[in-house]
Amino acid sequence: MGVSTVTIRNTFGSDHLSFDAVGLPGFHFSQDPLEYATRTHHSDLDTVDHVVPGDLIQAAAVLATVVYHTANRPELTPRKPLPGPLPQK
Repeated sequence: MGVSTVTIRNTFGSDHLSFDAVGLPGFHFSQDPLEYATRTHHSDLDTVDHVVPGDLIQAAAVLATVVYHTANRPELTPRKPLPGPLPQK
């Protein structure tokens, strides 16, 4: 499927962090950084007509595979420890 790297390293700046913060498994799919911030991403050109069809097909296949296998695991996905209580004011 073209996936070349799998890591348990925490990557900052993604939506998965809110799940991690409350002890739920969070997944972050990192894309190839090639032209990530130089051409269209997070700009006024970030529209569907600039999507590379092959990239979208590959990303959908990877995500569908992860969701399928995660949903069909015989055991729960491992969780990180819950955060400690907030300090009292």
